[in-house]
Amino acid sequence: MNEFLTWLLDAVQSVDPIVRTVLAGVAIMLETSVLIGLVVPGDTVVIVAATAVGSVVEAVVLILVVILGALIGESIGFGLGRWLGPRLRFSRLGARIGEHNWSRAERYLRRRGGPAIFLSRFLPVLHSVVPLTVGMSGFAYRRFLAWTAPACTLWAIAYVSVAAAAAGTYRELADQLHFAGYIFVGVLMLFLVLAYVLKKVIVAREARHMTTDAAPEGSAAEDRMGE
Repeated sequence: MNEFLTWLLDAVQSVDPIVRTVLAGVAIMLETSVLIGLVVPGDTVVIVAATAVGSVVEAVVLILVVILGALIGESIGFGLGRWLGPRLRFSRLGARIGEHNWSRAERYLRRRGGPAIFLSRFLPVLHSVVPLTVGMSGFAYRRFLAWTAPACTLWAIAYVSVAAAAAGTYRELADQLHFAGYIFVGVLMLFLVLAYVLKKVIVAREARHMTTDAAPEGSAAEDRMGE
């Protein structure tokens, strides 16, 4: 296990730092864009790039590039929603997304406002559909950024820091422990499982805001679309 992981991590680290950082930013930009976000594993690319981080400076740069990529991707979605409006929803592309997902995103945004934008970054499918829906709603772009930027920042810090720390610890222990590789894999798997559980918890807690029988809350009314 150690030999294979060392070879794999060295191969990733041999890629020019600028190239792998840019690739991570582009991957996350595509992941947060319309429809592409349903098929591009941006989080996987970010994790792989983070395992090659060799210093705090590299980690910070990677985090910043990933944040920028996520914001650009979500801004593209917002812009498409603003410029194309309902035409996008009822287009062939909109049909691929599915009316069910459009309706969930629309209800969620209407009932939760800004918090829906923040939380959707951590939810499957919705993280690609909500920016489009926000653009269609008349929600101000600056307020959209104010809600999505913190979520993108938390996401980037979590994924990059965990992967970089796991890889760095493995490199320190590889020559001392023959099972260091299992520790590395275990840490990453634990993180991904926790991320999955967190998504499920958010979905469960927010489900009533996405269903047809949910009622708007007074607190959400203060953050309604178009303010």
